[in-house]
Amino acid sequence: MRTRTVPTSFATVLLTGLFLSGCSLSAPVEPTATAASIPDWFNVKMTDVRTGQTFTINDFAGKVVLFETMAQWCPTCESQENEVIKLHELLGDSEDLVSVSLDVDLHEDEASLKEYAAARGYDWYFAVAPLEVARALGNLYSAQYLNPPVAPMLLIDRNGDVYGLPYGLKSAEALQKTVEPYLAP
Repeated sequence: MRTRTVPTSFATVLLTGLFLSGCSLSAPVEPTATAASIPDWFNVKMTDVRTGQTFTINDFAGKVVLFETMAQWCPTCESQENEVIKLHELLGDSEDLVSVSLDVDLHEDEASLKEYAAARGYDWYFAVAPLEVARALGNLYSAQYLNPPVAPMLLIDRNGDVYGLPYGLKSAEALQKTVEPYLAP
């Protein structure tokens, strides 16, 4: 008896990635967590490589968090981070918006990430992903959150609800349209 297997086609994966990255930024998807069921990874301590201070996502309760996964080698990530700079300028550096960039490349370390952020003038939280957080992102939201070139981002509202933003590079103006309603009192 012959068993047929269906190989995963590189072209199918590539076309799916291109389709997803071509999606425009629209309203966030339905929340994947509620305040009653805050994900465990919100409690995991991470180290901001810029300051050496530890933080958790729960430290930002009551604020809006723009969370991206990235890698230092990723040109899309750098472009997205430059849009985050512009976003903060557009919003007038609102103290209610916290940006966090999480390096998910297992081959990168805190020292090189610190140099990366400093060389580009990034002034928000940068941390290397603890394995527990990387696993949670992949399991709770999508394995694409561990694939930096698709520019994955999450928006965490003041209540701890988590929204996945569309994949692909997002302009500062598009991010502003998405973030502003969550910043309103």
